[in-house]
Amino acid sequence: MNKLFAALLAAFLVAAPALHAQIQPIEPLDRIVAIADDDVILQSELDRAVAQIQAQYRSNPQQLPPTDVLRSQLLDRLIMNRLQIQRAQGTGIRVTDNDVDQAIQRIAQQNQIDMSQLRGALARDGVDYDEFRKQTKEQILVQRLQQRIMQSSGQVTDAEVDTMLSSGNVKTGEIHLAHILIATPENASADQIKTAKDKADDVKKQIDGGLDFSAAAIRYSNAQDALPDGGDLGWRPVSSVPEAFAQIAETLSPGQVSPVVRGPNGFHIIKVVDKRNTGGKQLVTEYHARHIMIPITELVSSAEAQKTAADLRRRIVDGHEDFAKLAKEYSKDPPTANLGGDMGWFPIDRYGTAVATTISGLKNNNDVSQPFQTDVGWHILQVLGKREMDRTVDAQRDQVREMIRQRKAEDEIESQMRTFRAEAYICAVDPAYVTKERASCSEAVLKKAESK
Repeated sequence: MNKLFAALLAAFLVAAPALHAQIQPIEPLDRIVAIADDDVILQSELDRAVAQIQAQYRSNPQQLPPTDVLRSQLLDRLIMNRLQIQRAQGTGIRVTDNDVDQAIQRIAQQNQIDMSQLRGALARDGVDYDEFRKQTKEQILVQRLQQRIMQSSGQVTDAEVDTMLSSGNVKTGEIHLAHILIATPENASADQIKTAKDKADDVKKQIDGGLDFSAAAIRYSNAQDALPDGGDLGWRPVSSVPEAFAQIAETLSPGQVSPVVRGPNGFHIIKVVDKRNTGGKQLVTEYHARHIMIPITELVSSAEAQKTAADLRRRIVDGHEDFAKLAKEYSKDPPTANLGGDMGWFPIDRYGTAVATTISGLKNNNDVSQPFQTDVGWHILQVLGKREMDRTVDAQRDQVREMIRQRKAEDEIESQMRTFRAEAYICAVDPAYVTKERASCSEAVLKKAESK
């Protein structure tokens, strides 16, 4: 979910510092600039998106493309967002008011402010709170659609993991990449491919001549991460990088930029930002523990559950009663209650932050924790043992499994996005926004859209 919240903040609070951007409110013009299937993009929406990006790059405006190019790029983004929202709603994905409330509360928490401060920041930045809620809801819809697409890409089987491991193509380490994509249309003609290649060559020439890579990505790249991230792909396992790109990246040192590379969806220029080694043994600290869980329910308040947990701890520590016996009698955790609360051996991060923090604070075997709360109730925990385990093989298999899953998911999302666009009716009202991918709206289509 963190990416969602980052995206929402970037969409509304984009200047640095994030909560003090001075984006001036734009009076809605209510003029249609483009049509995407059953929906419209208004001039006011496009103006707002442009103003927000310009605010984010206020200190480095030279990194932005000319305003007409920026407007066209952002119009494409608005169109794709609208198509995804339509597809999400059409496939039964729903977002409740409670979902939106929780998302906004987490945004406030991550910025270490309360809700009233968030509302105040939005108001100062000229952002209407109801509009913020609407956009938050739409971003959740898009995220859930993409999650569904990722799930449809299929599970990774043990056979796939074994095949990858036996191929010898599994590379250790992680790499921080940035990229520029000069896209080609689906079923592109020879002329379209040549045009894209010539443009990619020109962009590479400008980078070699001193143009900042991030600025080039913002100005020219057709990838979704071009704005506002400057093509930054972040850190990822080397094995998760497509083979053609990985081979080139291996030859580059941090800071170097690749030649133009042909890919299935266009031409790429890759920059290696940094590399790091993650090889060697993967030693994992494991704990053996047991616990008692007192859940919070409609009949049992948090305070009551906490008191019960504290009473049980007192009976164990001061009264020397048997932990396992009390767990069988009082614990409401189905997998462990009948086992006397025994959780078996587990890595410290398996059960979340609260358990990890609690168990790491218990220094001796048989120590019993103070009551602590998780999202399901109140607990007490007794540590029974601690060990260091070599999980190198397991870690490598997990890494390969995640790499295959990520590749499948990215390929499926990219394929679906191309399909959404290919199947949609997209047109532009303003001649300035008419391109090969955006035809000019007919009078009949425009009148129909205006009547809705």
